[in-house]
Amino acid sequence: MTSDELKLRFRKYSGRIVKMVDKLPNTISGRALGAQIVRSGTSPGANYRAACRAKSDKDFINKLKIVEEELDETEYWIDIISDVELIKPELLVEIHKETKELLAIITQSIITKRKKMNQ
Repeated sequence: MTSDELKLRFRKYSGRIVKMVDKLPNTISGRALGAQIVRSGTSPGANYRAACRAKSDKDFINKLKIVEEELDETEYWIDIISDVELIKPELLVEIHKETKELLAIITQSIITKRKKMNQ
């Protein structure tokens, strides 16, 4: 997957997060969780774009670590929303799967870059 393809995938992912948040109930918990996940779920794409413009390999890894952290946080919020059934769990399967896939891609990218730096 090219960096441009991954950028597009992150943009689509952000859009899916926004649409999911709009389906949360207008309750105290729905608004609170929505505010959390809209931030953590849309920032990986922006941070990935920043990583693509990194000044060095070390800077690239540091920026990818932010992407990794934000995806992990997003997965947590999706789990909470599913656990308390603010949205039916079966409606969250695909976004949860995409979160895990993106997290795996970023984690592997970090590992690969670190190996290349240590050669």
